[in-house]
Amino acid sequence: MNVYETGDLAQILSTNTYPGRGIVLGVTPDGKHTVAAYFIMGRSVNSRNRVFLQEPDGIRTEAHDPSLMKDPHLIIYHPVRECGCGLIVTNGDQTDTIWEYLSRGESWEAALRTRQFEDDGPNWTPRISGLQSREGSYKMSILKSADPEGSACARYFYEYPGIPGVGHFLHTYICDGNPVIPTFCGEPERIAMLDDMEAFTDLLWNNLNPDNKISLFVRYTDRTTGAFRQTILNKHC
Repeated sequence: MNVYETGDLAQILSTNTYPGRGIVLGVTPDGKHTVAAYFIMGRSVNSRNRVFLQEPDGIRTEAHDPSLMKDPHLIIYHPVRECGCGLIVTNGDQTDTIWEYLSRGESWEAALRTRQFEDDGPNWTPRISGLQSREGSYKMSILKSADPEGSACARYFYEYPGIPGVGHFLHTYICDGNPVIPTFCGEPERIAMLDDMEAFTDLLWNNLNPDNKISLFVRYTDRTTGAFRQTILNKHC
C-alpha cells in the first residue's frame, strides 16, 4: 500500500452517488495557486431547494424557491468566509463560530470544541471544516457522533503543508444509505490537483451525481499576490 498515492478525484466522485457535502483544499501542481472548493448535495426537497450566492467575504446558501422552504435549520448558512489569516470553508454555521474566534485571536480548534455534529439523528451528520492560508498550508476537521445514539462528539483535526499538486478531500458521508447514511471515516483523502481552474471545476461538477448535486464553489488564489478567481455553479440557475 502506497500511503503517498494521490487519488483520482473524478473516480472518487463518480463512484459515489452521495458523498453529501464536500471540501477540497490544496495547491496547484505549478505551485502558484491555492485551491478551495465546496459542494453540497441533497436528497429531500428542502435540501435540494438551495443555491449559492456570492457575499462580499465569501458565499451563502439561499432558498431557490422560498415557498418550498420548510426548515432553514442546518441548510441556510455561510459556507465560505474570508478572515485575516485565510479562508474558512465549512458545511454549516460553524463558519461564523470559527470566524468569531479567529477575529479575537483565538484558535480554530478552540472554536470547534464549542460545536458538535448536526442534530439530525439518526444520521448525526458530521460538521466538516477547513481553514486555508494564502501561503498554501491548510487545516481540516471533522466533528462526528461517537456512537449511534448521538450521545457524545468525537473531534478530529488535521494539518497539511502546501505541497504542489496535492490536495485533500473531506466529505460528510461514505456513501448513500437508507435509513441511515454512513458517516465519513478515516483521514481526508489525498488527491491530485489541477493547474486549470475551469478544468478542475468541470471535473468536480461533471462527476457529482446528477440527481443529488446542488451547488459548487471553486476558488483559485495566487500565493504571491492574494488575487483570486472563483466560480459558482448552481443546479437551479
